[in-house]
Amino acid sequence: MTTPDALERWLTAMPKAELHLHLDGSLRPATALELADSRRHLSAGLPRTLRSMRDRLVAPARCADQAELLRAFDLPVALLQDAEALARVAAELVEDVAADGTRYVEIRWAPSLHTERGLSLVDGIEAVVRGGESAAAARGITVRFIVVALRTHSPVVASEVATTALRFLGRGLTGFDIAGVERAAPDPLVFSEAVGIARAGGLGITCHAGEWGGPAQVWRALDLDPWRIAHGAPAADDPRLARELSERRVTLDLCPTSNRQAGIGTAGPDAPLPRLLRAGVPVTINTDDRTVSDLTLVRELREAVRSMGLRPSEIAHAMRQAYAAAFLHHDEELRTQLSHGFERWLVDHPAPVAG
Repeated sequence: MTTPDALERWLTAMPKAELHLHLDGSLRPATALELADSRRHLSAGLPRTLRSMRDRLVAPARCADQAELLRAFDLPVALLQDAEALARVAAELVEDVAADGTRYVEIRWAPSLHTERGLSLVDGIEAVVRGGESAAAARGITVRFIVVALRTHSPVVASEVATTALRFLGRGLTGFDIAGVERAAPDPLVFSEAVGIARAGGLGITCHAGEWGGPAQVWRALDLDPWRIAHGAPAADDPRLARELSERRVTLDLCPTSNRQAGIGTAGPDAPLPRLLRAGVPVTINTDDRTVSDLTLVRELREAVRSMGLRPSEIAHAMRQAYAAAFLHHDEELRTQLSHGFERWLVDHPAPVAG
């Protein structure tokens, strides 16, 4: 029988991979407080204590919908409008995931959100990549980056983001994503040109879908022919969609806690995660936003076992899929190295028996 302590130790020691993690949703409250204090144009009306800042950054456990959840990003975006701030929070996020026992992480953010005070797309991307690179080297983990184009921005901006991102292809920027308020702009095909630029340039394609609009939104995302879909939990309610995902080997990067915050999904054994995994759909398990969801990957994995009834062996299966689906297509030798390292660890640390 697996004891809580044994499970916690096993999950903490596991060399984990996380594929769905937002930079602006993972800002340390202490850093947010310092950034607000040091930037006079932002100081008025902002929280003045660590507790009040934390309360401002963490979203409610249950929001009315995705749009309400995304309002939790307004303050982090306002604080991250210069290269120094972006580099710092990227480095700190790498440090935080490394402390959680993560060995591979993909960090995503929308560069066009960080240009309100004159920062260019290229300088903003440079800052995030530089900060993440330096921390990854110091912590001995692997980091890759995904740029996000927002549904509520124009297709022209999306194409500019994709084109600029390609300049960083050799520095770990390996993915392109469409995200944002689905209800406001439900059709991702509007951004086909940007996706085509990213794909032709060698970026892996993913798309947020299913935080609003049910299975129909996941079907729409499939029209982009993505490698992965961010979220996609409503596919659990559409057997034909689940089969399509499984047959096409499109991975769903699931974020159970974040989805519940957005008003979809449950925490029990009928939650989308166990249903999709057991239906043979390729899935990974992720936090989405460490601060907005007040979460670590270890805690997300632990809750998947305790609340949703996943077996530790199923956690290992999802982690194996994370390494298989990672945007490491430019370095398959590294993928093999990381995957083999995970398998060797499992041999020495077999999944505890559920009970």
